Amino acid sequence: MNIKLETLIYSLNQRFKKDIISADCQTKLLQGGTVGNVRLVTGIAESADGEKLPYRIVLKIQKKWERYGDLGSWRREYDLYASDLGATFSDAFRWPTCYHAEINAEENEFQLWLEYIDGVSGLDLTGDMYEQAALELGRYQGKLYVEQPVVLQRLTNLSHADFMKNTYLHYRSWPFVYDYIRSDDCEFPQHVRQMLIDIDENADEILARIEKLPLVLCHRDFWVTNLIYADGKIALIDWDTCGWGYLGEDLASLIADEADIDHMVEYYHRCVPAYYKGFSEYTEVSPIADHCVYELILLVFGYRLVEWYLRAEDDDEKMKSVHTFQKIHEMKTSLAQG
Repeated sequence: MNIKLETLIYSLNQRFKKDIISADCQTKLLQGGTVGNVRLVTGIAESADGEKLPYRIVLKIQKKWERYGDLGSWRREYDLYASDLGATFSDAFRWPTCYHAEINAEENEFQLWLEYIDGVSGLDLTGDMYEQAALELGRYQGKLYVEQPVVLQRLTNLSHADFMKNTYLHYRSWPFVYDYIRSDDCEFPQHVRQMLIDIDENADEILARIEKLPLVLCHRDFWVTNLIYADGKIALIDWDTCGWGYLGEDLASLIADEADIDHMVEYYHRCVPAYYKGFSEYTEVSPIADHCVYELILLVFGYRLVEWYLRAEDDDEKMKSVHTFQKIHEMKTSLAQG
């Protein structure tokens, strides 16, 4: 790909806080698709005083696309980086520093030049790292909930509080998944099918309970691939779904979104108390027994897991969905026993 040398040099000036006069570069695709790609840019930069500086920097290019029920999401990360939201983070919980951001309105595309953070991510995260991520998330959301910094009122491009509910209702209205779990052809165990049906039958009451929880700034894609643990701290990438949501909504993603299936129940019991502990450092919340994380997991991921199962191309992928459902059911069982 062609990289503008002047933009690279400007970004490296910001990165090193030095007068960079030249740089070579190589690129490696980290993540790519039809509407966006993320590349690692590496090379040697030279400062005005002759210093040779090896560098790694991330270039994210995002084209316009439309997410159901959230049409502004394609450019949200650019808008957030252009705001003062970065000032709300702490050393222990933050996003990667942005060295340069530009948007091309005519081509419906933006570029972000971002800090590269070398750390542990994805399924390499340990239980302690999960727990710390939950704790720091709780602290961050609790701090913003209490302090209500002015920047929150100035953010106009955020997903809405009813995004989770509307997405669930949209999935529930889809015969492809709704009818399948009620059909004679359904291959899920009966207790899994009943778990999903019970959520549907009690959805109004469950959603009413959730909507009484504190409204907080959510990342809304708080899953292991977007978390980076480095030097005892948490960094969080991919903010395009960020918006207002309910206490615990991000925990559903941390625990259930393509997570470590074998440890899901353990992480559930570790992360929920850690999250509440972090939030309660800033304000009192309703007793932890009243949390709705189990219900949020099923509302957000229940029908998604059914869809993944039905679209899976091999038995191993199908079994991942079945095993995930089994672990969610074990969470419910452990709650009843507790």
